[in-house]
Amino acid sequence: MNKLISIIVPIYNIEKYLDRCVQSIINQTYQNLEIILVDDGSTDSSPQICNKYADCDNRVKVIHKTNGGLVSARKAGFQKATGDYIGNVDGDDWIEPEMFEKLVDALEKNNADFSQCGYFAELLDGTKKNGKQENICITF
Repeated sequence: MNKLISIIVPIYNIEKYLDRCVQSIINQTYQNLEIILVDDGSTDSSPQICNKYADCDNRVKVIHKTNGGLVSARKAGFQKATGDYIGNVDGDDWIEPEMFEKLVDALEKNNADFSQCGYFAELLDGTKKNGKQENICITF
């Protein structure tokens, strides 16, 4: 079954990174997505960028709220989410095209409640370092 994934993206003054982040989510091989962009009171052009994506893709929903911090933004997104699964992506990050397809596949193959994947970090000077590489599935 093609379950809906709600992806929550907290956003605060990250106009420089936002297009790359949202494009990496929109272009996932797993397409049954609800993309929730939570503008946490940004004072740059992030709110307008969020609105642009909502106008172009019906999977994108935007929440504009006063600044309350990362946890507050994630909570606002979670409250609006309607998906079978919840995913989180930071607004200054981008993801590989098959990430959510692989995470859902791991959940279903392992009859798990939670899946997590590794990551790489690209530093401001352009160097890359390995982050956590372990993929995990957990059943509660």
